[in-house]
Amino acid sequence: MSIPRRLLLGAAAVVALLLTTTTTAGAAQGPELPGFAAALLYSQGNPDVDPPGANDWTCKPAAAHPRAVVLVHGTWENRYNNFAKMSPALKRAGYCVFALDYGDTELNGFGLHPAVKGTGDIRTSAKEFKRFVDKVLTATGTSQVDVVGHSQGGMMPRQYLKFEGGAGKIGNLVTLGATHHGTTLSGIATLAEALRLLGASGPLIGTAGVQQAKGSEFLAALNAGGDTVPGVAYTVIATKFDEVTTPYQSTFLTAGPGATVKNITLQDTCLLDLSDHLALPYSDRVIAIVKNTLGGTTNPVPCVPVLPVV
Repeated sequence: MSIPRRLLLGAAAVVALLLTTTTTAGAAQGPELPGFAAALLYSQGNPDVDPPGANDWTCKPAAAHPRAVVLVHGTWENRYNNFAKMSPALKRAGYCVFALDYGDTELNGFGLHPAVKGTGDIRTSAKEFKRFVDKVLTATGTSQVDVVGHSQGGMMPRQYLKFEGGAGKIGNLVTLGATHHGTTLSGIATLAEALRLLGASGPLIGTAGVQQAKGSEFLAALNAGGDTVPGVAYTVIATKFDEVTTPYQSTFLTAGPGATVKNITLQDTCLLDLSDHLALPYSDRVIAIVKNTLGGTTNPVPCVPVLPVV
Protein backbone atom coordinates (compact mmCIF):
# COMPACT_ATOMS: atom_id res chain seq x y z
CA MET A 1 0.00 0.00 0.00
CA SER A 2 1.29 3.48 -0.74
CA ILE A 3 1.84 6.42 1.60
CA PRO A 4 1.02 9.94 0.25
CA ARG A 5 4.03 12.07 -0.70
CA ARG A 6 3.00 14.88 1.66
CA LEU A 7 3.12 12.47 4.61
CA LEU A 8 6.46 11.05 3.56
CA LEU A 9 7.97 14.55 3.28
CA GLY A 10 6.65 15.51 6.68
CA ALA A 11 7.85 12.24 8.16
CA ALA A 12 11.30 12.74 6.65
CA ALA A 13 11.52 16.15 8.30
CA VAL A 14 10.56 14.70 11.67
CA VAL A 15 13.09 11.89 11.37
CA ALA A 16 15.86 14.29 10.32
CA LEU A 17 15.18 16.49 13.35
CA LEU A 18 15.13 13.57 15.76
CA LEU A 19 18.29 12.06 14.33
CA THR A 20 20.14 15.29 15.19
CA THR A 21 18.64 15.78 18.64
CA THR A 22 17.66 12.56 20.37
CA THR A 23 19.61 9.62 19.03
CA THR A 24 23.22 8.53 19.09
CA ALA A 25 25.19 6.10 16.99
CA GLY A 26 24.54 2.54 18.03
CA ALA A 27 21.56 3.39 20.23
CA ALA A 28 19.48 0.34 21.07
CA GLN A 29 16.20 2.28 20.99
CA GLY A 30 14.78 4.47 18.27
CA PRO A 31 13.15 7.86 18.87
CA GLU A 32 9.54 8.38 19.82
CA LEU A 33 7.65 9.37 16.67
CA PRO A 34 4.10 10.65 16.15
CA GLY A 35 2.99 8.53 13.21
CA PHE A 36 3.58 5.39 11.18
CA ALA A 37 5.02 7.13 8.11
CA ALA A 38 7.85 8.70 10.11
CA ALA A 39 8.54 5.45 11.97
CA LEU A 40 8.56 3.50 8.72
CA LEU A 41 11.17 5.83 7.24
CA TYR A 42 13.33 5.65 10.35
CA SER A 43 13.21 1.87 10.41
CA GLN A 44 14.49 1.65 6.84
CA GLY A 45 17.88 2.82 8.05
CA ASN A 46 17.59 1.29 11.52
CA PRO A 47 15.87 -2.08 11.08
CA ASP A 48 16.82 -3.59 14.44
CA VAL A 49 16.08 -0.86 16.99
CA ASP A 50 13.62 -1.27 19.84
CA PRO A 51 10.70 1.08 20.22
CA PRO A 52 11.44 3.64 22.96
CA GLY A 53 10.67 2.35 26.43
CA ALA A 54 10.68 -1.31 25.42
CA ASN A 55 12.83 -4.30 26.35
CA ASP A 56 14.30 -3.15 29.64
CA TRP A 57 15.03 -6.63 30.96
CA THR A 58 15.64 -5.29 34.47
CA CYS A 59 12.11 -3.87 34.74
CA LYS A 60 9.93 -5.34 37.49
CA PRO A 61 6.16 -4.76 37.34
CA ALA A 62 4.78 -2.53 40.11
CA ALA A 63 1.75 -3.45 42.19
CA ALA A 64 -0.40 -1.03 40.20
CA HIS A 65 0.50 -2.82 36.93
CA PRO A 66 1.41 -6.37 37.92
CA ARG A 67 1.75 -7.75 34.38
CA ALA A 68 4.30 -6.78 31.75
CA VAL A 69 2.93 -5.68 28.37
CA VAL A 70 4.11 -7.44 25.20
CA LEU A 71 3.62 -5.51 21.93
CA VAL A 72 3.24 -7.61 18.77
CA HIS A 73 3.63 -6.06 15.32
CA GLY A 74 1.72 -6.89 12.16
CA THR A 75 2.57 -8.30 8.73
CA TRP A 76 5.36 -6.46 6.86
CA GLU A 77 5.91 -4.27 9.93
CA ASN A 78 8.36 -4.54 12.84
CA ARG A 79 8.47 -3.86 16.57
CA TYR A 80 9.76 -0.31 16.10
CA ASN A 81 7.68 1.13 13.28
CA ASN A 82 4.50 -0.38 14.70
CA PHE A 83 4.94 0.94 18.26
CA ALA A 84 7.21 4.01 18.22
CA LYS A 85 4.43 5.98 19.92
CA MET A 86 2.48 3.44 21.99
CA SER A 87 5.51 1.85 23.65
CA PRO A 88 6.80 5.03 25.34
CA ALA A 89 3.24 6.04 26.28
CA LEU A 90 2.78 2.76 28.16
CA LYS A 91 6.24 3.04 29.72
CA ARG A 92 5.43 6.51 31.05
CA ALA A 93 2.20 5.10 32.47
CA GLY A 94 4.27 2.75 34.64
CA TYR A 95 4.27 -0.50 32.65
CA CYS A 96 7.16 -2.82 31.90
CA VAL A 97 6.99 -2.93 28.10
CA PHE A 98 8.47 -5.56 25.79
CA ALA A 99 8.34 -5.96 22.01
CA LEU A 100 9.61 -8.60 19.61
CA ASP A 101 10.22 -9.11 15.93
CA TYR A 102 9.08 -12.40 14.44
CA GLY A 103 8.49 -14.18 11.14
CA ASP A 104 11.43 -12.49 9.41
CA THR A 105 13.34 -15.32 7.72
CA GLU A 106 11.07 -16.67 5.01
CA LEU A 107 11.45 -13.91 2.41
CA ASN A 108 15.11 -13.04 2.90
CA GLY A 109 15.92 -14.72 -0.38
CA PHE A 110 13.54 -12.43 -2.25
CA GLY A 111 15.44 -9.24 -1.50
CA LEU A 112 13.07 -7.84 1.11
CA HIS A 113 14.37 -5.04 3.29
CA PRO A 114 15.52 -6.30 6.71
CA ALA A 115 12.95 -4.03 8.39
CA VAL A 116 10.16 -6.16 6.90
CA LYS A 117 9.01 -8.79 9.41
CA GLY A 118 5.97 -10.95 10.03
CA THR A 119 5.93 -12.74 6.70
CA GLY A 120 6.58 -16.33 7.79
CA ASP A 121 4.25 -19.18 8.69
CA ILE A 122 2.09 -17.98 11.60
CA ARG A 123 2.41 -21.36 13.31
CA THR A 124 6.17 -20.89 13.44
CA SER A 125 5.76 -17.28 14.54
CA ALA A 126 3.60 -18.46 17.45
CA LYS A 127 6.50 -20.63 18.59
CA GLU A 128 8.79 -17.58 18.45
CA PHE A 129 6.22 -15.66 20.46
CA LYS A 130 6.10 -18.47 23.03
CA ARG A 131 9.86 -18.25 23.57
CA PHE A 132 9.68 -14.48 23.93
CA VAL A 133 6.80 -14.59 26.44
CA ASP A 134 8.65 -17.19 28.49
CA LYS A 135 11.71 -14.94 28.51
CA VAL A 136 9.59 -11.98 29.70
CA LEU A 137 7.96 -14.06 32.44
CA THR A 138 11.33 -15.26 33.67
CA ALA A 139 12.86 -11.77 33.64
CA THR A 140 9.92 -10.14 35.43
CA GLY A 141 9.24 -12.99 37.85
CA THR A 142 5.54 -13.04 36.94
CA SER A 143 3.15 -15.71 35.71
CA GLN A 144 1.19 -13.71 33.11
CA VAL A 145 1.63 -10.95 30.55
CA ASP A 146 -0.80 -8.64 28.83
CA VAL A 147 -0.56 -8.48 25.03
CA VAL A 148 -1.33 -5.67 22.59
CA GLY A 149 -1.16 -6.74 18.94
CA HIS A 150 -1.73 -4.99 15.64
CA SER A 151 -3.18 -6.85 12.63
CA GLN A 152 -1.49 -10.28 12.44
CA GLY A 153 0.08 -9.40 15.79
CA GLY A 154 -3.36 -9.49 17.39
CA MET A 155 -4.36 -12.77 15.81
CA MET A 156 -1.09 -14.72 16.07
CA PRO A 157 -1.14 -14.82 19.91
CA ARG A 158 -4.41 -16.75 19.64
CA GLN A 159 -2.43 -19.51 17.90
CA TYR A 160 -0.08 -19.44 20.89
CA LEU A 161 -3.00 -19.59 23.33
CA LYS A 162 -4.67 -22.50 21.56
CA PHE A 163 -1.81 -24.63 20.29
CA GLU A 164 1.45 -23.59 21.97
CA GLY A 165 0.63 -23.87 25.66
CA GLY A 166 -0.17 -20.20 26.13
CA ALA A 167 -3.41 -20.74 28.06
CA GLY A 168 -2.99 -19.21 31.50
CA LYS A 169 -0.06 -17.01 30.48
CA ILE A 170 -2.04 -14.06 29.01
CA GLY A 171 -4.38 -11.93 31.10
CA ASN A 172 -5.52 -9.31 28.56
CA LEU A 173 -5.29 -9.66 24.79
CA VAL A 174 -5.93 -6.30 23.13
CA THR A 175 -6.10 -6.42 19.33
CA LEU A 176 -5.99 -3.55 16.84
CA GLY A 177 -7.52 -4.27 13.44
CA ALA A 178 -6.56 -7.92 13.86
CA THR A 179 -7.21 -10.47 11.12
CA HIS A 180 -9.08 -12.85 13.44
CA HIS A 181 -11.47 -14.11 10.77
CA GLY A 182 -9.42 -13.28 7.72
CA THR A 183 -9.48 -10.51 5.21
CA THR A 184 -10.40 -10.08 1.57
CA LEU A 185 -7.68 -7.40 1.27
CA SER A 186 -10.44 -5.35 -0.36
CA GLY A 187 -11.24 -8.22 -2.68
CA ILE A 188 -7.72 -9.03 -3.90
CA ALA A 189 -7.27 -12.16 -1.81
CA THR A 190 -10.76 -13.37 -2.68
CA LEU A 191 -10.06 -12.90 -6.37
CA ALA A 192 -6.70 -14.68 -6.10
CA GLU A 193 -8.37 -17.65 -4.44
CA ALA A 194 -11.06 -17.79 -7.11
CA LEU A 195 -8.34 -17.85 -9.78
CA ARG A 196 -6.32 -20.47 -7.84
CA LEU A 197 -3.46 -17.95 -7.58
CA LEU A 198 -3.29 -17.54 -3.81
CA GLY A 199 -0.89 -20.42 -3.19
CA ALA A 200 1.38 -19.32 -6.02
CA SER A 201 1.52 -15.80 -4.60
CA GLY A 202 3.19 -17.04 -1.42
CA PRO A 203 6.75 -16.12 -2.51
CA LEU A 204 5.52 -12.56 -3.08
CA ILE A 205 3.36 -11.90 -0.02
CA GLY A 206 4.69 -14.52 2.38
CA THR A 207 3.01 -17.50 3.95
CA ALA A 208 1.49 -15.25 6.63
CA GLY A 209 -0.28 -13.22 3.96
CA VAL A 210 -1.81 -16.35 2.44
CA GLN A 211 -2.84 -17.65 5.85
CA GLN A 212 -4.70 -14.43 6.67
CA ALA A 213 -6.92 -14.58 3.59
CA LYS A 214 -10.56 -15.17 4.41
CA GLY A 215 -11.36 -18.89 4.26
CA SER A 216 -7.78 -20.10 4.62
CA GLU A 217 -7.05 -23.52 6.07
CA PHE A 218 -5.00 -21.90 8.81
CA LEU A 219 -7.87 -19.68 9.99
CA ALA A 220 -10.33 -22.57 9.83
CA ALA A 221 -8.13 -24.51 12.27
CA LEU A 222 -7.54 -21.49 14.50
CA ASN A 223 -11.23 -20.66 14.83
CA ALA A 224 -12.57 -24.20 15.03
CA GLY A 225 -14.38 -24.69 18.30
CA GLY A 226 -14.68 -20.99 19.07
CA ASP A 227 -12.75 -17.75 19.11
CA THR A 228 -11.53 -17.70 22.70
CA VAL A 229 -9.85 -19.72 25.41
CA PRO A 230 -10.90 -19.59 29.06
CA GLY A 231 -9.27 -17.11 31.40
CA VAL A 232 -8.45 -14.39 28.87
CA ALA A 233 -10.06 -10.95 28.62
CA TYR A 234 -10.20 -9.97 24.93
CA THR A 235 -10.57 -6.36 23.78
CA VAL A 236 -10.98 -5.95 20.04
CA ILE A 237 -10.53 -2.46 18.56
CA ALA A 238 -11.82 -1.89 15.03
CA THR A 239 -12.15 1.03 12.64
CA LYS A 240 -14.73 1.38 9.89
CA PHE A 241 -11.96 2.81 7.69
CA ASP A 242 -9.79 -0.28 7.85
CA GLU A 243 -8.67 -0.99 4.30
CA VAL A 244 -6.51 -4.00 5.20
CA THR A 245 -8.71 -6.09 7.47
CA THR A 246 -11.81 -6.12 5.30
CA PRO A 247 -14.61 -6.15 6.04
CA TYR A 248 -13.71 -4.51 9.34
CA GLN A 249 -16.29 -6.62 11.21
CA SER A 250 -14.14 -9.69 10.54
CA THR A 251 -11.90 -8.56 13.39
CA PHE A 252 -14.65 -9.09 15.99
CA LEU A 253 -14.59 -12.06 18.35
CA THR A 254 -17.33 -14.02 20.11
CA ALA A 255 -16.76 -14.99 23.73
CA GLY A 256 -16.75 -18.65 24.66
CA PRO A 257 -16.88 -20.23 28.13
CA GLY A 258 -14.64 -18.61 30.72
CA ALA A 259 -13.59 -15.68 28.53
CA THR A 260 -14.80 -12.10 28.04
CA VAL A 261 -14.84 -10.14 24.79
CA LYS A 262 -15.32 -6.40 24.31
CA ASN A 263 -15.66 -5.40 20.65
CA ILE A 264 -15.06 -1.68 20.08
CA THR A 265 -15.61 0.29 16.87
CA LEU A 266 -13.86 3.66 17.15
CA GLN A 267 -16.46 5.57 15.16
CA ASP A 268 -19.31 4.49 17.44
CA THR A 269 -18.13 7.05 19.97
CA CYS A 270 -16.32 9.56 17.73
CA LEU A 271 -17.29 10.34 14.15
CA LEU A 272 -14.19 12.54 13.82
CA ASP A 273 -11.95 9.48 14.03
CA LEU A 274 -10.91 8.52 10.49
CA SER A 275 -8.20 6.10 11.58
CA ASP A 276 -7.27 3.52 8.97
CA HIS A 277 -5.38 0.29 9.58
CA LEU A 278 -1.90 1.76 9.97
CA ALA A 279 -3.08 4.67 12.11
CA LEU A 280 -4.47 2.47 14.89
CA PRO A 281 -1.29 2.05 17.00
CA TYR A 282 -0.59 5.80 16.71
CA SER A 283 -4.04 7.04 17.67
CA ASP A 284 -4.25 8.88 21.00
CA ARG A 285 -7.76 7.48 21.33
CA VAL A 286 -6.56 3.90 20.86
CA ILE A 287 -3.71 4.42 23.32
CA ALA A 288 -6.21 5.77 25.87
CA ILE A 289 -8.43 2.71 25.38
CA VAL A 290 -5.43 0.42 25.78
CA LYS A 291 -4.44 2.15 29.02
CA ASN A 292 -7.99 1.85 30.37
CA THR A 293 -8.12 -1.82 29.42
CA LEU A 294 -4.79 -2.77 30.94
CA GLY A 295 -5.27 -0.64 34.03
CA GLY A 296 -8.91 -1.46 34.67
CA THR A 297 -9.76 2.26 34.57
CA THR A 298 -12.54 4.30 32.99
CA ASN A 299 -10.70 7.51 32.19
CA PRO A 300 -12.31 9.63 29.43
CA VAL A 301 -11.25 8.75 25.89
CA PRO A 302 -10.91 11.99 23.91
CA CYS A 303 -12.85 12.46 20.69
CA VAL A 304 -10.37 14.28 18.52
CA PRO A 305 -9.90 14.27 14.74
CA VAL A 306 -7.70 11.38 13.60
CA LEU A 307 -6.58 11.25 9.97
CA PRO A 308 -5.78 8.12 8.00
CA VAL A 309 -2.22 7.23 7.06
CA VAL A 310 -3.01 6.20 3.47
